[in-house]
Amino acid sequence: MELSRRRFLAAGGAAAALALVPDRLVAALEAQSGAPPRLDTWADVRAQFRLAPEYLHFASFYLASHPRPVGDAIERFRRVLDANPFLVVEHRMFEAGPDNVQTKIRQDIAPYLGAGAEDVAITHNTTTGLALVYNGLPLQPGDDVLTTTHDHYSHHESIRLACERTGASCRRIPVYDHGAEANTGTIVEQIRAGIRPATRVVGITWVHSSTGVRLPVADIAQAVAAVNRQRDPGHHVRLVVDGVHGIGAVDPIVAELGCDYFCAGTHKWIFAPRGTGIIWANAANWARLRPTIPTFASAETFDAWMHEKAPPPVNAAQMSPGGFAAFEHQWAMSAAFRFHEKLGRTRVAGRIRELNDQLKSGLARMKNVRLHTPRDPALSAGITAFEVAGHTPEQVVAALLERRIVASTSPYRITYARLAPSLVNTPEQVDTALGAVRAIAGG
Repeated sequence: MELSRRRFLAAGGAAAALALVPDRLVAALEAQSGAPPRLDTWADVRAQFRLAPEYLHFASFYLASHPRPVGDAIERFRRVLDANPFLVVEHRMFEAGPDNVQTKIRQDIAPYLGAGAEDVAITHNTTTGLALVYNGLPLQPGDDVLTTTHDHYSHHESIRLACERTGASCRRIPVYDHGAEANTGTIVEQIRAGIRPATRVVGITWVHSSTGVRLPVADIAQAVAAVNRQRDPGHHVRLVVDGVHGIGAVDPIVAELGCDYFCAGTHKWIFAPRGTGIIWANAANWARLRPTIPTFASAETFDAWMHEKAPPPVNAAQMSPGGFAAFEHQWAMSAAFRFHEKLGRTRVAGRIRELNDQLKSGLARMKNVRLHTPRDPALSAGITAFEVAGHTPEQVVAALLERRIVASTSPYRITYARLAPSLVNTPEQVDTALGAVRAIAGG
């Protein structure tokens, strides 16, 4: 349930102020957007991005360029906010019913996740989502949190900080020795074997930005469920997934993966506005958490504060951080998910797979180049990691940039060069990047 403006405003001038705000703000702004762009060809899709044409962009997974429908939505919201910030925020953030923008965002996002709007919390990025979940879990001294050595700093630190506060302990295990040779059976067995009687949480990442390895989340979820069937409910293991490099890049539907909590920024593969993200969970798992940041999205929580009552059971709205934010970015999230829906999940995943298969095949044939991402598309997604003998990853990326090819290094203790073909690239650009790597590697 959304907050009503009448619970935030003194009664005196509220009714008069409301009359100054156009009805159905979201619908009115959407009507101004004009006809949706044609997305029939990949050239049509690439034309939606305002990327510098003199570069080949193979690092779009890091922070996406806003496609035109998203950038235009941001600008429309910015205009109405600049024109009347108090009225727009007060009556579209806190008004009940179809004019509430937060409700509309959740309704637009939920179908893509295979979920209900009530299952989705709105956050600012993956890091915030992970921190909210781990800090919200009812960990106790003696509890164990299991994760992998391959996870990102944000995931490891979210676990460490939560364990320091609660007295729980955390462990990291490898689930493969060499990324290119990773296989489903070994990954699942390593995690299953790593679960101890005291383990209460398993934290994994869907697609590792270190190696490009895509974990078989559904298989891992089944292994965790098998462990839970042998335990009483109070000792069940919860599966937390950092999904930022899977959502928008691969086919599976989030709500069907089998995890308990799914955290992701949406400003990468989904192309949503910068500074936006989501957490997905079902009602039972939301109820297990403790909120960290006061929310502006739950009337029940506000009423409990107003009347000094016990707070209600936790739900997705209560886990959505409150406070003022870049509202024009948050409110334009819907445009990104509509953009993806129009493109088609299977079509997008197929294109990313096609380009990355082309890249991996080319790299695998080169002498002096070692591929660290599996060739199997079931165990990879949109990030391809590699190294060139005799060159540091930083030197490889610098040499590519001299050729106007934007690549990246993985920010880990053991680092590799990365190329990430996405919807902004073409097969010809992949060939150009392969030629550049071949030249750097000496043939």
